[in-house]
Amino acid sequence: MSWARALAAAFVAAILATGAVSAQTFPSKPIVLLVPYAPGGGTDAIARIIQESMGKALGQQVVVENAPGAGGMIAASRIARSAPDGHTIMIHQVALAAGPALYNNLTFNVEKDFIPIGLINVGANLWVGRPDLPVNTLDELVGWLKQAGSEVKIGHPGVGSYGHLAGVLIANALGSKATQVPYRGAGPALADLLGGRIDLSSQTAVQTASQIKAGKLKAYAAVGTVRFAGLPELPTLLERGYKTLDFDYWHMLVAPAGTPRPVIDKLNAALQAAFVDPAVNNAFVAGGMVLFPPEQRTPEAAAAYLKDETKRWGDVIRTNKIAAQ
Repeated sequence: MSWARALAAAFVAAILATGAVSAQTFPSKPIVLLVPYAPGGGTDAIARIIQESMGKALGQQVVVENAPGAGGMIAASRIARSAPDGHTIMIHQVALAAGPALYNNLTFNVEKDFIPIGLINVGANLWVGRPDLPVNTLDELVGWLKQAGSEVKIGHPGVGSYGHLAGVLIANALGSKATQVPYRGAGPALADLLGGRIDLSSQTAVQTASQIKAGKLKAYAAVGTVRFAGLPELPTLLERGYKTLDFDYWHMLVAPAGTPRPVIDKLNAALQAAFVDPAVNNAFVAGGMVLFPPEQRTPEAAAAYLKDETKRWGDVIRTNKIAAQ
């Protein structure tokens, strides 16, 4: 063997040894779970539901940290630059798949700069309105939207978020020219909706079900492919004949590219442990969140899902001419 080959072999062996050591000692400190939106929204809620159970499984505290801005891209950019040791990870949603089609100046590549840890769930999302909106049914809402035009304000958690994409696509499907109003998360948008400062929003069931039942919000339909069990009488927009509104609200965990596979496996195992925790499971059920089937809970399945969703949302964004404003 030549000295060059011997040097290359030693280099590879050193990298593998370093990965093995880091996997054996992981985690050696608290794990930061980055949330790309402000507190009070669905993504933030899911992170806080799983953090304690994952921490117990890992033997270290999982600390939720909110890093809102740029439709979830600030947090994604930070994760892409983080040390690939498993101690900084991120929960993200549809916005991660939509980002490449919305922004031409991203500092990261969705498929190359992240390693998916695992899919979390599909969450129930509801099309809701302020409590004093002068219409009570979806049919009445359609007529009101067309009459009110651009004066209607639809709030969303930020450009490229599920709430933003849903708001644009629903408005298009219902024939509305409403104005889209961005926030730094679903929580601030929900606060303004409850306060009557905006008219409509696509919000998670886990955040809005209690307000709907208390009469503080009006619900017109479920968004996605399944109804919310907590409001079984509420049909999906898909069921009402809007065939293009078949998109679901999903979440996954990701780590920086280069994170050793044994570390990814430990994080995935901790996520699976959270799924069988009764407290986590009960919170998911109450919030209308459905786990992915067992065969889709691997890192490989999450990577394939992200790739498919990136293509799908890229096509949707280009077809509907959705811009990052």
